[in-house]
Amino acid sequence: MSNPIALLLAGLAAGTGLGALVTATVIDRPAMSKAAMSDGIAHDHSAHDHGEGQAMHDHQMIEAGDPAPTLAIEIHPDGAQSRNLHIVTTNFTFDPEGVNGDNRPGHGHAHVYINGVKQPRAYSPWVQLDALPMGTHEIRVTLNANDHGHLATNGTPIEAVTTVTIE
Repeated sequence: MSNPIALLLAGLAAGTGLGALVTATVIDRPAMSKAAMSDGIAHDHSAHDHGEGQAMHDHQMIEAGDPAPTLAIEIHPDGAQSRNLHIVTTNFTFDPEGVNGDNRPGHGHAHVYINGVKQPRAYSPWVQLDALPMGTHEIRVTLNANDHGHLATNGTPIEAVTTVTIE
C-alpha cells in the first residue's frame, strides 16, 4: 500500500490547482469581449433568467407617480480609457436596501447599458466605466423600481442616453 499521507497531499494539490483553473475560467472571464462590446453586439438577456426574473422586469413599466423623478447623465474623464458616469436625479432616492422588495414611489436603482449591454446595477449616483475600448460608445441609463421595472412617466421610460468616444 502506498503512503496515505503522500496520496492525500497529491490529491489536495491536484484539487486546488483544478479548482483555481475552473474559477479563473468561469469567474474572471467577462460576459462579452471588449471587441464585441465595441462593435455594438448586445448580449440578449431575454433568453435566460439571472435568478430574479430579470428578463420579465426589464420590460415592465411602472408609473413613477407625482412628483416624477428626472434623470440626466454626465460623463467625466478618469484616465485614458475610463470615465466616471454621474447619474443626476431629482425626486429619486437610490435604495440598495430595497432591491427586490416592494416598490416605494421615488425609490429604486439605475440600470446602466454600454452599447446595449447591461452593466452592474447602480445603487448610487456615481459609476466608474472602466477601460472602455477605443471607439464611440452609447451609454444609456434607466431609473428602475425596487422590482427592476422601468420607472415611467405617462408610459414613457425615464432614461437618458449619451455617447462617449475613446481615442
